[in-house]
This record gives sequence, C-alpha cells and structure tokens, in this order.
Amino acid sequence: MTFIVHRIRLHDGVEPERFESWVREVDYATCPELPSVLAFAVQRLAPAGGGGPAEYYEVVEVTGRADFERDTRSAPFRRLVADFEKMASVVAEWSGERVGPGYRSRGAAGPETRAGTARG
Repeated sequence: MTFIVHRIRLHDGVEPERFESWVREVDYATCPELPSVLAFAVQRLAPAGGGGPAEYYEVVEVTGRADFERDTRSAPFRRLVADFEKMASVVAEWSGERVGPGYRSRGAAGPETRAGTARG
C-alpha cells in the first residue's frame, strides 16, 4: 500500500475551526467516493513557540499511486480541491510504502468506519 502525506498551511485569515469543520463534514465524507482511498486522516500540528499560521498534515493510504491519480480527475475530488484551495495550501508532499505491518497497541483506538469519518 502507498501512503501520501501532505503538510498543509492555512491561508491568512482562515480560522482553524472553519477548516477542521470542513475536514470532518466534507473531506472525510467524500472518501467513500474515491475508490483508491483506503484510509485518510488529518492531524493538527502544534505550532512551535505558540505562533504562526495553523498547520496540519494529512495521511492518505491508497491502493496505488496510479489509482489515486485516476481519482484526482473525478468530480468529487475536484470539488474537494476547489473548497480546499479557498482555505489552505499544500506546502510539502511525500509518498512511500509502509515498512512492515507497523505496531498498534490492542488498547489503541482504531479509525472510525462510519460514513463521514476516516476509514481503516
């Protein structure tokens, strides 16, 4: 499986609450319309020194880079991009493969699987 990681910076004047609400209500809810997306989550970064614009990173687990590229041409994805670009910019991107199965404690909360939330 392939992972794509984006570092995101909000535009000046965009309140973090607005962006986070959109992520929860629109971004996550659109994931089932993108067949290549296996899991998706956005994380808030704590600002260093308590200042500066709000930053986030998102981790997208996809079936493959080519599959995801195909999904980026779909109407649902284009709608996401149009909304996103009004609020934020991707300032860095990385992609790669997971090294082994990783580790997760039995007590760790898993990703939500309801409609409108990240899928695991």
